Amino acid sequence: MKIIPSKRIEKLSSAIFTEMANRKKDLIKKGIDIIDLGIGSPDRPPDPELIKELIEAVKKPEVYGYPSFQGNDQFKQAIADWYQFRFGVQIDPSHGEVLVLMGSQDGLAHLAQGFVDDGDIVLVPDPGYPIYSGSVHLAGGTLYPMPLLQENDFLPDFSNIPKEVLQKAKLMILNYPSNPVSAVAPIDFFQEVVALAKQYDIIVAHDMAYSELSFDGYRPHSFLEAEGAKEVGIEFNSLSKSFNLAGVRVGYVVGNAEIINPLMMIKSNIDFGVFEAVQILATKALQRDIQSPNQSYKVYQERRDVLVDGLNQLGWKMDKPKATMFVWAPIPKGWTSYRFAIELLDKTGVVVIPGDAFGIHGEGYVRIGLVQEIKRLKEAIQRIEASGIF
Repeated sequence: MKIIPSKRIEKLSSAIFTEMANRKKDLIKKGIDIIDLGIGSPDRPPDPELIKELIEAVKKPEVYGYPSFQGNDQFKQAIADWYQFRFGVQIDPSHGEVLVLMGSQDGLAHLAQGFVDDGDIVLVPDPGYPIYSGSVHLAGGTLYPMPLLQENDFLPDFSNIPKEVLQKAKLMILNYPSNPVSAVAPIDFFQEVVALAKQYDIIVAHDMAYSELSFDGYRPHSFLEAEGAKEVGIEFNSLSKSFNLAGVRVGYVVGNAEIINPLMMIKSNIDFGVFEAVQILATKALQRDIQSPNQSYKVYQERRDVLVDGLNQLGWKMDKPKATMFVWAPIPKGWTSYRFAIELLDKTGVVVIPGDAFGIHGEGYVRIGLVQEIKRLKEAIQRIEASGIF
């Protein structure tokens, strides 16, 4: 029997990530010590107190039934309380303004299916996290990439989008602080987004998974802080990065209930929600954060300073990001992102991700993850210096 995948599956982009993973495995088999700065997952465990909360939660017999696919009331209220504490944004869980997810990617992957019919246009950032484009392909929509360029502070320039595209667009996906470009957005940018969305009836979905990994006193804005934002959009967030809980898979979406409802309908047909013990853990995490804000960002700020300062001294010039667990680094002239990443891996055993893995406007950059301890980052710098690449 001949097995033929759908054309939608063929459009999903994983080739570069798979190739880098396979090259890494081959080098490990040869006995080469790999320093992996390509992954986008926290490398540290959660706070021991949170681990204790989970242990106690899984001992409760009542958590083993089917959970509500909408999320339990205690966790939804904790999300609302945290949004009020952190951003001054009012969220009403009793009126459908919160939906619990198995991580923010769960919601982002399914969102387009709730609004996009075949051929409908979706505005996505380029470079951008791959699930944004992937979700549109799975829904049968048409992508319109919004270039994120350094000269525009990696913010999309809406004046360059043709009016006929804006008139046909149904959804816009944004992400600040951004993966992979590590950019941040001021509140006046979000105000501009709200005005554009109202003018052209475009739904806005903002991914804010890195809201709590920010440095040097900077505090990222929620899209929902902009006046009128809840009329046009929703915001995704996650406990994966902020609380080192990537493996337990818990996140949420907040905002306009009419926009959340189609996503909720999709979720109700494909799964039964997040394990109740995980929701108990997540509730405690947010409640504790209100009482004593977590300090995870300090680890990444120290790593950022060591890595960026060290590489700059070698002649690999890059800016220090204000947020996220990544550095978006321009590569030397004469290289493609792919060739540079391969050369770096082969010569030094250091893994980075070619920028074009995130879209055509990622060419000329690599994404470096701040996902190793200081000692390993210093070793990576030493290997790069010895390689002669710079």
